[in-house]
Amino acid sequence: MPGPLVVNDAVVIPDAELVWRFSRSSGPGGQGVNTTDSRVELVFDVAASTALPPVLKARALERLGAATITVVASEYRSQLRNREAAEHRLAQRLREAIAPPPKRRRPTKPSRGAVERRIAAKKHRSDVKRLRREF
Repeated sequence: MPGPLVVNDAVVIPDAELVWRFSRSSGPGGQGVNTTDSRVELVFDVAASTALPPVLKARALERLGAATITVVASEYRSQLRNREAAEHRLAQRLREAIAPPPKRRRPTKPSRGAVERRIAAKKHRSDVKRLRREF
């Protein structure tokens, strides 16, 4: 499991920047829960990272609202599977945080034909209701 965390093609977080903590997990697992440290916490300090370029680091800090990201995984009974889940979750959160902003929408106005069709439909509906009232 130890090794760099691949976020996308351009960003790879070295293992030295990831802090792993293990503890006993709650939930199902019987007596094994009391003896194995299967709960995983993965901590990544965005502000201190050298793996992120300055532009992406600023974008991530702005979107995350915090300098560090902590991901917890305890849904599996195996520490290895929880480590994989935590890495996957951290990579997904970083991908969303460093994604480029969406393109701005260019404002448009309705075409003349669309306006005329809308007015004609309104007039037709008005006529239908007026004819109902006359009888």
